Amino acid sequence: MKLSGKIAIVTGANQGIGFGISRILGREGATVIIVDMNEEGGALAVKKLKEEGAETTFIRCNIGDKQDIKNLFHTVQNTYGRIDILVNNAGINRDAMLHKLNEEDWDSVIDINLKGTFLCMQEAAIRMREQQSGRIINIASASWLGNVGQSNYAASKAGVIGLTKTACRELAKKGVTVNAICPGFIDTNMTRGIPEKVWDIMVSKIPAGYAGNPEDVGACVAFLASDDAHYINGEVINVGGGMVL
Repeated sequence: MKLSGKIAIVTGANQGIGFGISRILGREGATVIIVDMNEEGGALAVKKLKEEGAETTFIRCNIGDKQDIKNLFHTVQNTYGRIDILVNNAGINRDAMLHKLNEEDWDSVIDINLKGTFLCMQEAAIRMREQQSGRIINIASASWLGNVGQSNYAASKAGVIGLTKTACRELAKKGVTVNAICPGFIDTNMTRGIPEKVWDIMVSKIPAGYAGNPEDVGACVAFLASDDAHYINGEVINVGGGMVL
């Protein structure tokens, strides 16, 4: 187990990609702090991971609230004495064409996806600089390249990639790596809710010929979080079966 003894924070982790990431980190030996707004979903996620033998706990946190984030990192630091891995997975989308997108939906997506990621990275960086080690993995999206109806979401994820590369330059000499992952079309409850015709169109764009699963993203996260990836820094890695080339 490559991550034995490591303390990992995963935001937006009660379901979907965040839960898949948490599951793989737990299997690799990390103690996983599941962070989410949904207390019921968080408790269920913890129960499932514990049944699989993982060390885990749930902390409720609004990633759009600076004080909530400060409290989260303070609690984890005081409880475990260190923070080794931060996975910024929490995110929302409020899709609309550019000419119809309202300011409220722009602000909410930027606040959670970009500002929330920044605030979590800042708290992690303070502690990881001091301990001279750490792994920050940001979950971006292939949409950072642009996607119809997602100007707010695409802008937020492009911003996450800019943050990733800047933080790499600032933290590398302190023993901290910062990388981003862009999941492709992943089989989750959310994507299963789209019409079958749309599902087939999306899968047709994937050279591998099928949708990925959350654990595929989790496996990449676990690798980047391990000592094996100590010389990989500032990278943007697509996990999408070749959908983005």
